[in-house]
Amino acid sequence: MKPSDNMAQKPATGGFAPAVQPTASTTIITDSPAIHTGETSVPSQGENMPAFFAKPQSAEGPWPVVLVVQEIFGVHEHIRDICRRLALEGYLAIAPELYFREGDPAEYNDIPTLFSELVSKVPDSQVLADLDHAANWAARNGGDIRRMGITGFCWGGRISWLYAAHNPQLRAAVAWYGRLTGERTLKQQKHPIDIAVDLNAPVLGLYGGQDEGIPLESVEQMRQALHAANAIAEIIVYPEAGHAFNADYRASYHAESANDGWQRMLAWFRQYGVASQ
Repeated sequence: MKPSDNMAQKPATGGFAPAVQPTASTTIITDSPAIHTGETSVPSQGENMPAFFAKPQSAEGPWPVVLVVQEIFGVHEHIRDICRRLALEGYLAIAPELYFREGDPAEYNDIPTLFSELVSKVPDSQVLADLDHAANWAARNGGDIRRMGITGFCWGGRISWLYAAHNPQLRAAVAWYGRLTGERTLKQQKHPIDIAVDLNAPVLGLYGGQDEGIPLESVEQMRQALHAANAIAEIIVYPEAGHAFNADYRASYHAESANDGWQRMLAWFRQYGVASQ
């Protein structure tokens, strides 16, 4: 079943980050009475972190949990829709606002400024701790974190790799076009290639062969690091896809690759215990 089998394609109705406007005609908006969605507040490191969640409407929990990690654009409409799609599959999905302390991505109209003035200031250690607290929220609200996975996109793809080495409770991770190598800074001290040997959970990486920001050379380096570490991991490269190929609201969307990646993600979760009983 493709994501579009259970969701209508409608014109975008707002809620997308200004830095990615205008939205594409391929934008998917999931609208189903079978799910319950809402905004919540997650206590984290002495502050209240905003988050969006979605879960099945009729079935009783506990539900398997998927932490959904935002792109650089924050928890805008696309990330909320990812949560809704996962809820249709039987998951409690939660997407926390992971740089709410540093600023609001909705205040930025272009990607370079958004990255330099906001995203680059967010410490990885803070993000990983915030995700731990999001998992704790899920456990208190009908989620079964014994069946917990994580998925993230772009910025969130990189974080998904890191979280798989951070939380020993995690059962599986799926990283969509997350950067694998890069400069090390005080706020970003390690990259996925540095933690290949430390992975606690199996990771599926989904990448585009035409991605100008993530060279295939770095993907091959990551494969070699995973092999050397005897890690349970797989990296899929879609030759015709570029960066953000799952972002149906952008011109980068590549439907065939996105649909295949979605099914691979669900199968990966099922294979490693992040599925309904």
